[in-house]
Amino acid sequence: MDLKSGYPFWAVRNGLMHAFPQLRQDLRCEVAIVGGGISGALIADELAAHGFDVAVLEQRDVAWGSTAASTALLQYEIDTHLIELTRMYGERRAALAYRACADAVTRLGEVASRLRDVDYRRQRSLYYASRSGHLPLLREEAALRARHGLQVRWLAQDELAADYGLQAPGAILSECAASVDPYRMASRLLARLRRRGGQVYDRTCVEAVDAGARSVELRTADGVRVRADHVIVAAGYAGQQWIKQRLARNRSSYAFVTDPLPADDLQALRETVVWESARPYLYLRSTGDGRLVVGGCDDAVDLPARRDRRVQSRADRLVRQVQKRFPRLRLQPAFAWAGTFAETADGLPWFGAHPQYGPRVLFAMAYGGNGITYSMIGAELLRARIERRSHPLARLFSFEREPR
Repeated sequence: MDLKSGYPFWAVRNGLMHAFPQLRQDLRCEVAIVGGGISGALIADELAAHGFDVAVLEQRDVAWGSTAASTALLQYEIDTHLIELTRMYGERRAALAYRACADAVTRLGEVASRLRDVDYRRQRSLYYASRSGHLPLLREEAALRARHGLQVRWLAQDELAADYGLQAPGAILSECAASVDPYRMASRLLARLRRRGGQVYDRTCVEAVDAGARSVELRTADGVRVRADHVIVAAGYAGQQWIKQRLARNRSSYAFVTDPLPADDLQALRETVVWESARPYLYLRSTGDGRLVVGGCDDAVDLPARRDRRVQSRADRLVRQVQKRFPRLRLQPAFAWAGTFAETADGLPWFGAHPQYGPRVLFAMAYGGNGITYSMIGAELLRARIERRSHPLARLFSFEREPR
């Protein structure tokens, strides 16, 4: 599956950080994880830290799929408003999902602190109204978030102009957000896993799965067999190919990164991720070395050749959108790229077993705008499932969830 176009910044910046062996002989382990991106890396790290014998199988070089194209905004905010999730699933469960995402941002910081130089930085999040007609909804959203203990405050139009140079009618400012280099984080997690006795294999494509009552057998394209007590499919957007049921809509999302900008130009943007209430939404975040990452212009095109042709024109459109909102910024893309992006109908991920395979094959589908945050939650949720413990989000994030 061709997941990206153009020149993703993380791949250009880092190059190939770690090479792992290809699996060439049959293998037995407790948990086999299919997918060596940021989701698979976080899940493997969680399981290995709690004593499981883990093997990670990646069909490409590790972290070279969607992870390399991610813009890596770490947010508690779900693409679906808390108000709307409340209508779908009730206020208790909706608030639980939001608070769990806030906790996951902190947990990601704890994981990153034990790694070298992954550019994890705590940020604030500014969610602005794209037009004045969105103000009532955003004010109601801010009040509901505050009622459930999320640290938010309202910024009026004049405050946005003074503090951010942003032309917008109002915004929710949240204290909980972060950013990271997803490629470095995934690569370092998997390298550490191998140093500690875990197994990581790249260029190892799983072609068949046979789920039994007591174990699961995988077969690679080279005929190698892997037998595990449990299998976790963390194959990103390619994971949908494993399931007959249509779970999400694939789209393309576009992004660019600038060269390092003067601190006076970035000002508060250096410590704040910014996004808007329009859909598809424009978003911005800085990097540790003072660059600005800009993304958006999502479309329904998921054909690699057509997506390839649109990268530059979408980057030009993103520049115009930013300059309309931030007149003082003068941006020049240094690298531009696009990637496959999938969104579920309710903005929530899928974690757990699917009826097609039975209880020993678990899926980690961290789809949506805050996929890395979801992956941190999913790592803990899937460990609970393997350990036969309950988890408060197991039902809401499962394939069996139903609106009330």
